[in-house]
This record gives sequence, structure tokens and C-alpha cells, in this order.
Amino acid sequence: MQLKILANDGMDKSAVDALNAMGHTVDTTHYDGEALVEKMRESHVIVIRSATKIRKELIDQVKGSTMKLMIRAGVGIDNIDHVYAKENGFTVKNTPNSSSAAVAELAIGHMFAISRFIHISNVTMRNGEWNKKNYKGVELNGKTLGLIGMGRISYEVAKRAVALGMKVVYTNRRGKLDQYPEFDYMPLDELLGVSDFISLHIPFDKTAGPTLKKEQFDKMKDGVYLINTARGGVVSESDLLDALNTGKVAGAGIDVFEEEPTKNDALINHPRVSCTPHIGASTGEAQARIGEETIGVIKEFFNL
Repeated sequence: MQLKILANDGMDKSAVDALNAMGHTVDTTHYDGEALVEKMRESHVIVIRSATKIRKELIDQVKGSTMKLMIRAGVGIDNIDHVYAKENGFTVKNTPNSSSAAVAELAIGHMFAISRFIHISNVTMRNGEWNKKNYKGVELNGKTLGLIGMGRISYEVAKRAVALGMKVVYTNRRGKLDQYPEFDYMPLDELLGVSDFISLHIPFDKTAGPTLKKEQFDKMKDGVYLINTARGGVVSESDLLDALNTGKVAGAGIDVFEEEPTKNDALINHPRVSCTPHIGASTGEAQARIGEETIGVIKEFFNL
């Protein structure tokens, strides 16, 4: 069977070459609107990253076509209305094993950036300023890292944090996890009160809203550091700004935003914020692994 595969947000070249060698056609052009509908209707598979959103309206427009399989090339599938898609005959898959190390390294990178003023001193020095006395930071060694959500990515963060001399605690909606006996489980409120650094690794629940808002910030240590490489929306950006301005949060490393591309200039220009444009999985190694895992999903689904 020769497949038409629409990689609407691009795909690693090695994966494209491998699929072409198998006799399949891969379109890596990005389409929007009616053009996207048309291309989806004539394709068997769509592969997306974070840029493309597959919502109910789009799903309704491609029902009854050749489209069978929707793949999120990454961990989360919240940019696909996956329940609705499955109810309407589509199979939705992701690639959960490929980008964990890349996202974990970015989370650790943001921790270094905000604890040692790497983010802001890089800017001020380029402006001709020598603010050495203003940049007295803190060490990661000996600090407690609280992980909100304990899965593949947070486990990779935890391993790296331990190597840096940190104590790791976690909270998880499923409670204590037997596979991670080396880390202490605690309820969210307790974790907020003991953590020097907090890193989020959970999906965004539209119904529940932000996991961290004013009520949760009030329970944190004064001068806590916050990292979000998970999903925009799990942290209230307005409440985070307030916490940054009061000093409750000493620094925040943010890779994901409520709206992307973000228009929250007050947040991204805040001197206590290290920000990146949703690049957690954007390494050559991760994209190659994602491509390999995507091929595996396609081969399994179509019995190739």
C-alpha cells in the first residue's frame, strides 16, 4: 500500500527519506484553512507538531475521506480533539518516547539560567552594563526540586537533578508510583511548601483550568523558582506575573504559553523570566527519534 502522508509541521529529513524509500509520498508543506482540509482529505496520514490544531470543525470536514491516522509527533495530544476524532473513526497516536531527554535538558537549562541570572546578564552585558553585584545567584546543589506530574519527561528531569545534588519530590494524579521508589511522593500543597524549584510536567485540562494560580502561589516558599516546559495554560500567566513582581517567585523559565505565539510582552520581557518559543523537543536528536517512532506507528497501523 502506497500512502500519502501529510507532515503539516515538517518532519526530520531522515524519516522523510525512509518513508519515500518505502514507496510512500510525504508532503512537508504547511497548510492552513481550506487548503489544509483539501490536503487532509486526499491523505491517509497527518503528522503534526504543536503548530497545527485539529479541532472538531476540521475533523467534521475530513470525515469520510481517505484520512485514517492522526499522529502528534511529540508527547502531548492536546492540540488534537482526540476523543472526538476517535468517536468519528480516526485513530490518534503520539510519539511519547522520543523527546523526553530533550525537554528534560531544556528544563534543567532554564533552572541554571534563572538561578544564575544567565538570561538577563546576557542582555545587559550586550547593552554595555556590568552588573556583577546585582547577580548573586543560588546553587542547584542541595535544593529541593518539586515535580508536578511524574512521567517520562519528569523522570529524565529527576535523574539529571539528582546528579546535580538536588533532592527530588513529586506529586502525581495517580498517587505514589511504585516504579520511582527513589523519589518521595507528596500531595500538591505539601510539595508547594517544601520546594525551592518547581517544574511542571502535566497536560492542560481546559475544564479544570490552570493547575497553578494565586492560591497555589501563596502556598509556595518565598523566592521559589518555577519551570514550565509542559503546556501553556497549566500556569496562570497573570498570577505568575503578580508573583514575579512581589518576589514570591524569584525566577521563571517558560517554554510554553497560554497563547502561541505569545503576545504577553509583560511576561516575556520580565527581568526574572527566561523564555523560549516552545522548543522543548527541538533538537536534532529528538526529531530524528520522533521520525523513527512516527514511522513505527505508521507501519504498525497499516500492517506494513
